[in-house]
Amino acid sequence: MDALWPGQIDTTVDRLAVAALAIVGLVIVSRVLMGLATFRIEQASLRYSVRKTISFAAYAGAVAIIAIVWRPSLGGFGVALGVAGAGIAFALQEVITSVAGWFAISFAGFYKPGDRVQLGGIKGDVIDVGLLRTTVMEIGEWVSADLYNGRVVRIANSFVFKEPVFNYSGDIPFLWDEVMFPIRYGSDWKLARDTLTAIGNEVVDPYRERAMAAWQSAVRRYQLENVTLEPMVAMLPTDNWIEMRLRYIVDYRVRRKTQDMIATRMLEAVDGSEGRIQFASQTIQVVAGSQISVDRPT
Repeated sequence: MDALWPGQIDTTVDRLAVAALAIVGLVIVSRVLMGLATFRIEQASLRYSVRKTISFAAYAGAVAIIAIVWRPSLGGFGVALGVAGAGIAFALQEVITSVAGWFAISFAGFYKPGDRVQLGGIKGDVIDVGLLRTTVMEIGEWVSADLYNGRVVRIANSFVFKEPVFNYSGDIPFLWDEVMFPIRYGSDWKLARDTLTAIGNEVVDPYRERAMAAWQSAVRRYQLENVTLEPMVAMLPTDNWIEMRLRYIVDYRVRRKTQDMIATRMLEAVDGSEGRIQFASQTIQVVAGSQISVDRPT
């Protein structure tokens, strides 16, 4: 046992062997602990946090092992590291920037796992924040609305310094959304407006208080005006119909579901209005063109 003490290790081979054995043991222990966390912890957010903590602790332990084993020789490497530092920094500038991005993400609150973000033109839910890359479950593209398309995208953390970071669920986990219904001229537009307003209040009611609390917290933190969060219907007469837009707040996770709910309620209200409310539509009729006969001169 005494021969394995770092201060008594004389050869490079011995140091490499001791460091390799210690790191392998550390990896095995960390894998076992992460496996236990996966099967024993049911809450997803807590399970993720525990696994990430074990992972970072393993990295830190590996660095500590290397430093302890090679401590007697670290002085000789000082000059060489100083000369190579500039070249290493230039060659690994993207990696260094990504690590700096990880610190900014972790401690400046850019986003966290579970947030819906848009990074570098990619929109989706953050499922992991690594030391170099952020992993996102993408939404949109060939899939309509805010639904998963199945692609997992890994984005370099350096993007937080190069492009805007859109966070859909940071301080305020609610969005403003709109749906538009074209109402036919001659319909009871007052009834249509009241009906749409009532539908908006019904849909928003389950999370109205949570949205108010989140907005008040944001007002205290930032320079924001205290706007109303109540559903609002705005009308605009056009050449073809009366355009009615319902503006409302919605949980970012159920935006598509809420749109479907509002449309279903409105269609049921139109069917039950006995013709007082009618949707408008634009009909285009395509007719055959006239035939032109050209006679060749004889």
